[in-house]
Amino acid sequence: MTSPSSHDDSGPSSSPEGGPRIVRKPSAKAQFASTMLLLQAFVVFFATLVAYRLVDAPPELVWGTGGVLAVVLVVLSRTVKVPGGYVAGSAVQVPFVAIGLVVPLMIPVAVVFVGLWVVSLWLGAKIDRERAEYDAAHPDEAPNVP
Repeated sequence: MTSPSSHDDSGPSSSPEGGPRIVRKPSAKAQFASTMLLLQAFVVFFATLVAYRLVDAPPELVWGTGGVLAVVLVVLSRTVKVPGGYVAGSAVQVPFVAIGLVVPLMIPVAVVFVGLWVVSLWLGAKIDRERAEYDAAHPDEAPNVP
């Protein structure tokens, strides 16, 4: 028995006006970039924990710097779709790598994550291009073409 609020996705759905509902595929580039920035926020948080115990600096400075960078990464992860979002995400890679100046073990981690950032932008754009080409070549099958 199903509840009235549940729905069945097995068949085509309709919009409230009665026509077919347009399904928009999310951008692969935006999904990949957002995921990378969120993962980097977690890495910054854990690097801040390490720096707190190992660095001879005031705890307020360590937590303030790490916390601000982590929050900026989380906010940017939600704004990659707006104009300038990818540029801001790329710019925040510099302070992410700079963590390695304080915690040297972060250097290889930062290099890997910056590499993954570049790959996520490149591969996401490639996937979006291929989706658009496929949708243009198969307009009767394309769910995201009006």
